[in-house]
Amino acid sequence: MNIRNNILANLKKKYLQELIDYYDSREAEQLLTILIEHFFEITRNELILNPDLRLSESEILKLHMAVKELKKYKPVQYISSVVEFHELKLDITPDVLIPRPETEELVQIIAEKEIGDNLTVLDIGTGSGCIAISLASLLNDADVYATDISVSAISLAKKNSLANNKKVDFLVHDILNNNEPIHGKNAENVLFDIIVSNPPYVTMEDKKKMHLNVVNYEPHNALFVDDNSPLLYYKAILEFSKNNLTLGGRIFFEINESMGDSMLALLNIYGYVNPELRKDLRGKDRFVSAVRA
Repeated sequence: MNIRNNILANLKKKYLQELIDYYDSREAEQLLTILIEHFFEITRNELILNPDLRLSESEILKLHMAVKELKKYKPVQYISSVVEFHELKLDITPDVLIPRPETEELVQIIAEKEIGDNLTVLDIGTGSGCIAISLASLLNDADVYATDISVSAISLAKKNSLANNKKVDFLVHDILNNNEPIHGKNAENVLFDIIVSNPPYVTMEDKKKMHLNVVNYEPHNALFVDDNSPLLYYKAILEFSKNNLTLGGRIFFEINESMGDSMLALLNIYGYVNPELRKDLRGKDRFVSAVRA
């Protein structure tokens, strides 16, 4: 493959022109920048300062194939297989949801509120492990557990915790069909000071408005709930918490922006106190927390 002497800047211009049929120009620029930095460790500024950088034929082919995937609306995170989350680098596969900035906000809220030592934490529906591993990093001497129904997700999360040198106990657990306690190293029932979850909360009606890169590629069991039972997972987690969250323990959820009032009402039904509904950086109701009385 010979594109004007294999000069990367020229190749980037060519692919930008092709991608504006699929993305707006700004997003196309961002996607290509991510791929170039990931594959070749060349930042946008370095490319500007060194416009004559050349790629080998094999390197051009790698970029060419990645651009073909972008034209199918495959998320760039699944192409690069890596994402940055709260200063961590995490491997990502199509078996798990791509971590969102909103979930980083959820982690930050917990880190700011929970300033005690030796807390015991449970992340339900861990996926890539992003929440659990981040909390293991941010909370002082916390014992962090994380569960997921997916064996492949748990395997990936374990790999991410090892890569980031953070200790998390990962377990396969189906919150909808298993109300049994989590067991510790000595088979004892673990009681948690904090339970956190970013469960499936996108309704089928919401799905109609979503981009193809989400609907066609991200795991539906990590995203969607039936329109008739949008709080299904939250109810299951609150049932589990009856016997597994300490009195005075705190619960934190990421939620559908349209479900704020419904979530506050649900927490009240389960007897939680000090409920708090918080907006994300885009001004949408996104997080709730409360204390078990």
